[in-house]
Formats: sequence, structure tokens, C-alpha cells
Amino acid sequence: MEHISPRDEQHQRTHNALGGGSLSDVSLITLRRYNLVEVSTDDPPAAIAKLREVVISGYGGSDELFALAELSYYQSVHANSRPDALAAAVYAYAFLFPDDASLRPAAIDPRYRWAYDLYAQGLTDAFRSPDGTSVTVQAGTYPLPFGTLTVDFDPKDLVWGTRTLTDFIPVEEYEVEGMRNRYRHPGIGVPLAAKTVQAGANAPPDDFVATRVRVPATLVLELDDPRAEVVGDTLHGRLDLYAATNTDDVTIDGEQLPLETDRTASIAATLTETAFWKQEMASFLGDAVGIHQTARLIATEPFRPDRIPVVFVHGTNSSPGRWADLENDLLDDKRIRDRFQPWFFSYDSGAPIAYSAMLLRRALRDAVARFDPSGQNECLHHLVVIGHSQGGLLTKMTVIDSGSKLWDNVSSMPFDKVRLSDKSRALLEETLFVKPLPFVDRVIFISTPHRGSYLASSGLVRRLAAKLISAPRDLVGVSTDLVAMRDPTERMASLERIPTSIDNMSPGNPFIKTLSGIPIAPGVHAHSIIPVEGDRPPPDDQVDGVVAYKSAHIDGVESEYIVYRSEHSTQSNPETVDEVRRILLEHAEVFPCAAPPPANKSKLQPAGQ
Repeated sequence: MEHISPRDEQHQRTHNALGGGSLSDVSLITLRRYNLVEVSTDDPPAAIAKLREVVISGYGGSDELFALAELSYYQSVHANSRPDALAAAVYAYAFLFPDDASLRPAAIDPRYRWAYDLYAQGLTDAFRSPDGTSVTVQAGTYPLPFGTLTVDFDPKDLVWGTRTLTDFIPVEEYEVEGMRNRYRHPGIGVPLAAKTVQAGANAPPDDFVATRVRVPATLVLELDDPRAEVVGDTLHGRLDLYAATNTDDVTIDGEQLPLETDRTASIAATLTETAFWKQEMASFLGDAVGIHQTARLIATEPFRPDRIPVVFVHGTNSSPGRWADLENDLLDDKRIRDRFQPWFFSYDSGAPIAYSAMLLRRALRDAVARFDPSGQNECLHHLVVIGHSQGGLLTKMTVIDSGSKLWDNVSSMPFDKVRLSDKSRALLEETLFVKPLPFVDRVIFISTPHRGSYLASSGLVRRLAAKLISAPRDLVGVSTDLVAMRDPTERMASLERIPTSIDNMSPGNPFIKTLSGIPIAPGVHAHSIIPVEGDRPPPDDQVDGVVAYKSAHIDGVESEYIVYRSEHSTQSNPETVDEVRRILLEHAEVFPCAAPPPANKSKLQPAGQ
């Protein structure tokens, strides 16, 4: 005996063909039993054939099946052989799911996890697209080194709401950058990220889901009687595709198993393909750069009537992509995932805040009316709205009754006395006379400048914003109306130009001063999360780099959480994530409309619209 280091000992016990090196010790032990070690090195196909003869003869069992799986995968890598890759998956499946449950490998056996990985990698390589970048999901007859495997596939598995899943990327082959955490959930199958396309000419032009979203999914190959079929030359199986937005697990041979999923990779792929960072400045400047960002509410999955919507509203010069880490962390929590569905509001963040807030309220009303025209869906009447920075001001304007206070900043003339076109009057009334949305039950303010931002108080910043930011087109018409029709004896504020959001957030601006004095409507649950750069209380004189604590603090909230040693963009801070999670779980207890789904007993079909 010779002493070895703990690192060498660990390597000897855990190395296997999946790492691109030699076979595992457990497979080598099986091969030695049949004097096949040298053969496996010199002529792997011959070793596989001889070991297969042992299994066919009835003398082989789990040890031989695992060795066949690993040796077949080894051969598939070195010979670039798809039939051998598929054989590895078939042998691994037979090892994992014998007819006799007492023969199933124990979870403590290292081969248990290795077999799942051999199965997934074998499927990936066997069904890889011709260009090697994706996985092809379709029925067909596929060659094996010893015969053929015919697989069925139900095209209904490709249905995702009103869309069809396509272009399946095997995400385990990609590195994720820019995300704080990557959540890989171990289980059975190949984790994928799928694109979507509209299902056909009859599909709605706007199905509420982001256009270029990537959907986390899992591909599973099942064999009805694997140990009986594996000794023949004509095998039959079924490919099943599961969208992770619909289910987390699958039942095989009466055993409920988790699906292998990687939601983080799908979020990262979506962010990469949308190139959100390139759009943020455009959405801030508006038409000035030739791109007009249409304000809209979007989701990352089809509408679920059994989930409470959580609406995320981004801040200035930002986008829904800034919520990626928070969404990723929250959706990893099954308690959140089973009760809530994330929605995102995207808008031109350089526009006047009251105008953007009006568009948010309009989008929310339209969504509720669309998905619950009869008013019977309880989940849609307990929405949570979360706003960061300027988005927090938009959020507040979903739960206030402004009366005429906002209009009074514009004119001392009563609104009904001002001569306006019908179009301008309707827009101004919707924008400046705010009523609380009855279906918004809870709001969360993150880094919100309720009394303005000290950065926005800079005259230079405001002048630059005024020169660069292009006003929304429909507001230009309103401004023209007001200027042309005003009575010189009546006060009209800031009619020379439409104010930007930067103007609105200057601490001395009449809009922000008025909004800060309007209380949140009774019955609404409100919370504040306030970051500060310092590391100790009291926070009174501290800032987050953009907003001072004294501006972010407001009375009347149920909770106020101070995130110390944090910058203004605190959405990715683990303390911020934990506080949002706490609030959402509290909300789920108060409004339990979205009860946890029953345990999965069979494959679930995607939810329709």
C-alpha cells in the first residue's frame, strides 16, 4: 500500500468517462470480471459487444448495464458516434429503472448520479442538430450499434400558450456570465432553453409574452420495459418535452422524479438575445434617437390564472432586464414559483412621470380586463407592484387618489373650465386625475425618490435632459393645446416645454412635492426597501449614490428595510432579494388564491391563453 493525498483519493473515487478521461473504477472492476480491460482500451466496440452478450445471456445485471453505459459514452466521444451516444442513454436508463424496484440503485451509490448524467449527455449527443448548436426534438427511428430505437413524440409537447417551442439549446454546454447565481436543479433529462414562434395565422398578434423569451424546458426519453428491450435489437421509446413553466417533475415507473432544469441559463439567453442594455438609453431618450419604446406590460410565460401577478417597474435609463437577478433568485424558490407570476412594465423613462404612470395604470387595467373579463379571478385582484427608483413613483401612482392636486400644479383654472380638444382633455384627465387601482393590494418601493433625487436637482443635468430627451408625441399635442388656448390671466406652469422625468424628480419640482404629500390609499399594503452606502445606523444623513434616505423614507408603510453597504441599484443584493421574498410569502398567506399545485402524477400540458 502507498499513502496518497486526499485529493488523489477523491479523484480515484469520482473520476469517470463524463470528464473526458478514463472509465470509472467501478466500471473497470466489472470489466476485469470478464477480462475486458485491455480489450476496452484497444477495441472498445469489441468490449461492448462481449459485455452485451453477458447481459443478453441473463447473467448480467446492474453492474454490467452501468459499465455498458459508461463504455458506450466513452466510445461515442472518441469515435464521434451518435449511435453509441444513444446506446449510452439507453443503457443508463435500463440501469436506473429496472422492473424490480428492489434492483434500483441507491442514491448513495455514485453511479446513481453518474447514470443520470450519462443518460442526459447521451441524449444530447444523439439528438444534436446537424450544426451542433441545438437539440432536434422529433419522432423517428434512430440507429444503435446493435439495432434501432424508434421513438414517438407528441407535437402537442411543443405547444406553449399560443406559441410553438423551437430551437432547443442544451444549456449545460454554455457558461452563464453576468448573473449573480446560476441555479441548476438536478434530475432526469436534458435541460434546454427554447425559442418560441407564433403557432400560426390564427395566433393573437400580442400574446402578452416577451417576443424573444427563452423558455426553460427538459427533454426526457422513456422506455416502457428497458431491461427487456435493451437485450433486443428493436427498441421502442417515447420522447417527452416538459416546459419548466408548467411542471417541475415527472413520474416514471410510479416514482416521482425531479426534472433537470436550468432556469438561470434561459434568463441569461433571453437577456443576450434581446440585448437589453443597448435599448435602455434609447428608451430613456425616446424619439430623439429614432427609436420609440412602446410602453407595454410583458411576461416571460403565458398567463396563469392560478398565480398572483407581481409587476416589476424599472427605473430611469433602465429596462426589465435589470430585474434578472431578482427574478432568478425568486423563481428558484418553489414557494414563490407556485404562487406568483412575474410581469414587467417597460416604458420610456425620460417621459414625464405622471404620463408614464398613466400608461402603467392603463396597461394593468387592460391586462386584468383581458384575462378576467367576468371579474371572477381572485388572483388578478391581489396584484403586487414593485418599483425601483423612478419606477417606485410610477408604482405609488397605482395606489393613490390625487383629486385635482396634480392638475393644480399646471393651472389655477378648474379643469372643466379650460378650453381643450376632446383628445387632449381625455389624456390630461387620465394622466393627472388619479384613482387607486382596486386590484393592486400591495406595493414595494425600492430606492424610490419620494421627495426627489439630489442628482436630479442639478441644473446642468436637467438642461442636458431637456435637450436630449424627446417628449412622447401625444403629449406634444396636449402642450400645443394648452399654450394656444390658455387665458393669459390664468397661471399655467411649464408650458414652454414638456417636463422630463428628470425635471419631475428634482426636489423642488411641484410635481414631486405634490406627489410626496399624497397618501397611499387605505387598505393597500406598502413596503419600503432603502439602500444606503454606509454600514451602520442611523441612516438619516446617508445616500445610495442617487437617492438620500430622507427622500426614500415615507410614513404609512408596513415595513421599512434598510440595506446597508448597498448602492442605488440594489435589486441584486441578497438582502433585498430576501426582503422581497419575505413580503411575497406574507402576501401569499394573506391572499391564498394561488394554492400550491397537487403533486405531479403525469405529464402536464402547457397552459393555454
